[in-house]
Amino acid sequence: MVDFSAALPEESAALLAEVSQAIGRLVLGKDQQIRLALCCLLAEGHLLIEDIPGIGKTTLAKVLARVLGLDFRRIQCTSDMLPGDILGVSVFDPNSASFSFHPGPIFTQILLADEINRTTPKTQSALLEAMEEQQVSLDGTTRKLAPPFLVIATQNPLEQAGTYPLPESQLDRFLFRITIGYPDHAAENRLLTGSGALATVAELPALLNAEQILVLQQQARAVHVGPSLVKYVQGLLDFSRNSGLFTLGLSPRAGLSLLRAAKSWALLAGRDYTLPEDIQAVLVAVAGHRLRQAENLLPMADEQLRKTFQAVPVPV
Repeated sequence: MVDFSAALPEESAALLAEVSQAIGRLVLGKDQQIRLALCCLLAEGHLLIEDIPGIGKTTLAKVLARVLGLDFRRIQCTSDMLPGDILGVSVFDPNSASFSFHPGPIFTQILLADEINRTTPKTQSALLEAMEEQQVSLDGTTRKLAPPFLVIATQNPLEQAGTYPLPESQLDRFLFRITIGYPDHAAENRLLTGSGALATVAELPALLNAEQILVLQQQARAVHVGPSLVKYVQGLLDFSRNSGLFTLGLSPRAGLSLLRAAKSWALLAGRDYTLPEDIQAVLVAVAGHRLRQAENLLPMADEQLRKTFQAVPVPV
């Protein structure tokens, strides 16, 4: 492991590029999605991956945890899952005449909540405190989660059977929503022939550890954002609220999320300052799941949303 606590942004970016390439050896042809996942981690957010089954959502989460050297737990969400199945339970011990706490799978560093919209809203809400404050409160006791803590949730499209829509309060806890999409022809050929599977997940080396990731997150927080870019973000927020295209505009918290994500994207590019291109690169991932069209109450397609926000002037 390399100690880069005093590394320059370009040195950190080079290491992160190595991490991205390692993930890309198993998650084929999805460089942009891998980069967004790393950006989400650097920004100390949580990631929602929405797509049809069998597209590689779970594989991305597993490979990401392995290469980052972080503890990983997975929960398979079902309609009969209870909050205690995620958070843990207190069990009475007759020998000591007291209750002992048995921690649930949330006590990890990367938690994969697979098919989160197949479980009920009550169970979905069990994640809220952990995602917002990195702690779990049960039986009058607050237990901290070990940093870094990242929730990666996958969900199937709402038109598929057996799904429960995530409430707005839950959606807002996710910094990014991304889709994986079908692989391109070359990547799918490598997948089908096995030529792209250079190693199993268990054989992948860990290129980072928790301490290094915390340093990277600190570097991302320190990236500079100029006043003109703050005004650009305000312009994007105002447009979402006043254009008449959306039922509700982006909140101030969404604006803060956009700035955090843009700073992390700049670090991935080896810079200690942000550009308008950084904001544009993460805008759809930050805003797409927070906005509903006024005409049909549905999310806007990613490409359409990107073109829509081009109406906001970019600072020069």
